[in-house]
Amino acid sequence: MVADDRVSARTRIVLADVVRRESDSEHPRTEHPRTEHPRTELAEQTRVGEALVRGLVRAQLSLALRLWLVVAVGLGGLPWLFAIAPSVSQVTVLGVHLPWVLLGVLSFPFLVLVGWAYVRLAERNEQDFTDLIQRPER
Repeated sequence: MVADDRVSARTRIVLADVVRRESDSEHPRTEHPRTEHPRTELAEQTRVGEALVRGLVRAQLSLALRLWLVVAVGLGGLPWLFAIAPSVSQVTVLGVHLPWVLLGVLSFPFLVLVGWAYVRLAERNEQDFTDLIQRPER
């Protein structure tokens, strides 16, 4: 399997490494007593750091719920369609009734597509969070 050059590598954030880097830096934290860097806030588990993590978790939960709704409406709506409009369920495609084609065959590529979209969007959320944490101090 060949790696895609367009896919950015994920960055793993380890709180111990962040704390170690902060303590090893040449500039002491007392230089900017009022404005803490998000990385420091996260490492020290302050209210701001907790809010940052809560924001990431909320973004991931929101994404999961939105895509769950897409799947529920997309796949759950088909039986309702066939019950409300029975003539649609009588349509045949290559000798197979349409409900079998939609629910038995086309549902799997649909689920793979939704899973792919979830991974891409979740990685984007994580990258935004990483960019926020690693942005240089002002």
